[in-house]
Amino acid sequence: MSETIVITAATHTELSLMLRSLGGRTVETAGGFPIWESDIAAGRIVMAVTGMGKINAAAAAAVLCERFRPELIINTGCAGAFPESGLTVGDLALAGVEIAADEGVLTSTGWLSYEGIGIAAVESQGRRYFNEFPLSPAVARQALSLAVELGDPLSCGTFLTVSTCSGTVARGRELYERFGAPLCENMEGAAVVQVALRYGVEALELRGVSNLVEERNLSRWNIPLAVERSQLFLLKFIASRGKEYSICPT
Repeated sequence: MSETIVITAATHTELSLMLRSLGGRTVETAGGFPIWESDIAAGRIVMAVTGMGKINAAAAAAVLCERFRPELIINTGCAGAFPESGLTVGDLALAGVEIAADEGVLTSTGWLSYEGIGIAAVESQGRRYFNEFPLSPAVARQALSLAVELGDPLSCGTFLTVSTCSGTVARGRELYERFGAPLCENMEGAAVVQVALRYGVEALELRGVSNLVEERNLSRWNIPLAVERSQLFLLKFIASRGKEYSICPT
């Protein structure tokens, strides 16, 4: 199998371990986004730092899909887990569905999604997508099977993508109840998946939990642990798709 896999993250830290391990070489930036390539037996890995937020992530994903025509796009990084999910700092989470959680209309009677106002965000292959975007079930199954083989717990469920992260218990509970028990929230995933749908590209999203959605307290966060765990798993996942190589020590 020869394929091109694109991996995106908001910050360099969220890709740094993979860049060291895969020996990524810098290529000319596209659309202002720094890009690295690495050739492996199974094909080509393209990694890009998008910057924070949905606009940056969507713009980068579109540039990468146009330029590299990948078979798979992976979004990774850290996330805040809802306490009710049972996840703790350092755990891994896999998106089965991404929801654009704050796109819509706020009315006197509550929040309306795109579906509530009758306007689709994406129309692809005869289907209309509103706020909810599915990821590739087949690729998710591969990741889950690998996690079982490695004995590395991996939770799969709904992710929320927001423009403003939740920094209070009340806001977290509101989103958790509105969207039917999601695992975590982030700031880029739904945008990447939405672009992937437009291009007909399979999508995977894996994140490490850096904090819980609670009263904001940075002393309880552990971003280095979250991004290390997510990258180590992705290196093993990439290897499982067709090439064995040594992972450089951290």
